[in-house]
Amino acid sequence: MSEYQYYDFRAVDRPLTKVQMAELRSISTRAEIGSTSFTNHYEWGDLKAEPLKLLEKYFDAFVYVTNWGEHDLYFRLPQNLVNAKDLKSSYPGRNTCIRKSGNCVVIAFESQIDGEEDWDDGTAWMGSLILLRSDLLRGDYRCLYLNWLYSIQEGTVREDTLEPPVPDGLGELSASLESLIEFMRIDEDLVRAAAAASSPSSAGPSEAELADWIQGLSERDKNDLLLAAATDSGDHWRNELLRLFQEQWTSARHSTGQRRTVGELLAAARLFSQERERLWEEEQAAKAARKKAKEEADRVVYLDQLAKREDAAWDEVTTYIKTTQPSGYERAVLLLIDLHDLAVRQEDETGFHFKLETLRNTHAKKEVFLRRLTEAKLWPEATTKLR
Repeated sequence: MSEYQYYDFRAVDRPLTKVQMAELRSISTRAEIGSTSFTNHYEWGDLKAEPLKLLEKYFDAFVYVTNWGEHDLYFRLPQNLVNAKDLKSSYPGRNTCIRKSGNCVVIAFESQIDGEEDWDDGTAWMGSLILLRSDLLRGDYRCLYLNWLYSIQEGTVREDTLEPPVPDGLGELSASLESLIEFMRIDEDLVRAAAAASSPSSAGPSEAELADWIQGLSERDKNDLLLAAATDSGDHWRNELLRLFQEQWTSARHSTGQRRTVGELLAAARLFSQERERLWEEEQAAKAARKKAKEEADRVVYLDQLAKREDAAWDEVTTYIKTTQPSGYERAVLLLIDLHDLAVRQEDETGFHFKLETLRNTHAKKEVFLRRLTEAKLWPEATTKLR
């Protein structure tokens, strides 16, 4: 396979009409098209349309995956529910693309890893990422902060740049946010460093907090919200209410908070990485120690059993040698090593060496076997005459 591209478009706010589905079919005869989706993959060739134009005209979410390491995620949001200008100024960076297009706002999450070896076909990503669109509509901008982290990971933001306000709940990530970290290939140590300054997520505003905030709204804002509640289908009006509250509440909480620089975040991430490496090395050392202890304990049990049949074991050595086969010589030498360890344990190396010397003299013409003995170094003055 020379190349692979996967396209996955989804409609969330409204299903596709029959006319729209026919228009999409004219673009691709082999794509899977449903009332809310358009998916296709290419191993040769390309999509015969501009993906972002399809997103803006028909869909609300788009995932693009290639086998050369490109991972892209796009959301189309109603312009009246998202303040594109504020979001763009809050999350600067080359990888944070937020732009207006007609009556909608397009937010892009783009990641490129050159020479990626372990690529996947992309089919599972949309299901794990699409809920992030609902997060954005509710004013939960943790995904944008994570996208900004990817920008500083790629070195596209100056180290003296201050971070955006750290959203609550960055240390309590949802499954969708965890998937975004994996999709974007964001350094988990960098996420941990950023989350150190994040407050725990709350269950949402209390009824009293909402009542006080609504009381302070202008008459026009209240009327707009009531009109939306009476005429909108779905949860758009509720999302807008919570988004407005969240933005003002979060802004007030973070207005006096100390913000870190990109350089400070990167330095903190390096410390987390070093600590993680240290803990990993300690864990590996502990595993090795446990393995060694088990092997030593097993060796003791084995030598105890060998002691009960020591004479028979010497007979087995002779039997293996008489096969005059390399495999037999190998088994004979391995058993002699065991008998040597048993002699050391019983403090009877002299007896072992006497038996071994007798064995060598008996089989003096078996040069291959004697060479194996020489290599095993089972006696103090191992002979070096045979080569």
